[in-house]
Amino acid sequence: MKSLRIAAALLFTLGLSAPLNHSLHAQAQKKRLLVIGAVKGFQHDATSHAMGTLWKLGQESGIWDTWFKTDTQLITKKKLTANAKNIDFFDAVAFYTTGELDMDDEQKAALLAFVKEDGKGFIGIHSAPDTFYKWPEYGELVGGYFDGHPWNTFQAPIIIEDRDTPMTRHFPKEITVYDEIYQLRNFSREKSRVLMRLDESKLDLTRKGVKREDKDFAVALLHNYGKGRVFYSTLGHTEESWNRPDVQKMWLEAVKWCMGLTQADATPRRRPAN
Repeated sequence: MKSLRIAAALLFTLGLSAPLNHSLHAQAQKKRLLVIGAVKGFQHDATSHAMGTLWKLGQESGIWDTWFKTDTQLITKKKLTANAKNIDFFDAVAFYTTGELDMDDEQKAALLAFVKEDGKGFIGIHSAPDTFYKWPEYGELVGGYFDGHPWNTFQAPIIIEDRDTPMTRHFPKEITVYDEIYQLRNFSREKSRVLMRLDESKLDLTRKGVKREDKDFAVALLHNYGKGRVFYSTLGHTEESWNRPDVQKMWLEAVKWCMGLTQADATPRRRPAN
């Protein structure tokens, strides 16, 4: 009887320690996302909501922890004081930004190297292309620059071009999202793979500010940048957009892909016929 009690106690102890050890292991394996909400231009009301949603997605999935910054101090490879983590600490960086941010040459080189040479990820959110117009390499990183939003905030008709990626396979062929869709310049399908675009057949192309003669308005795109991965979506201007489960799923999978946790074909391709 005594030996049975000892065995039972041992099994009980093991039963308690196993989940604890698993939890500690899982915590040690969690990725790290740095979200930058710095602005030097237009202020977006949804920025805080966006940052909170990315934190929530990381917490609920258990995949990553999120650090918020409204400045660019951590975008550096220099050693920082006061327990600050530099960019090397993170697995991906997300920009919901505008304007010419306060980053010196070392910081700019650090951001590019973080993706291109270190093989990590960059996520551009909504207004990320409305940033660093005087730094051409940044435009190449994101995939283009902001060139207006002719329809402002509207019920945007969207075609899901590529439904074979983790970011888009849960969508039907067409969706409508209440959001503000950016028109991009310096954007090329020879450099990026478009996952989603506006349905130009449902747009008023006579609106003032429509500049793209090819009628090609990308809503989400991705590409490899050196060893790293870049995802950008113009979605994210409205809280309504961030609150949609299907759009949240897109952002969740975008972060995972940029962190190298999933696979997707980022090969640039021509616009499909339909």
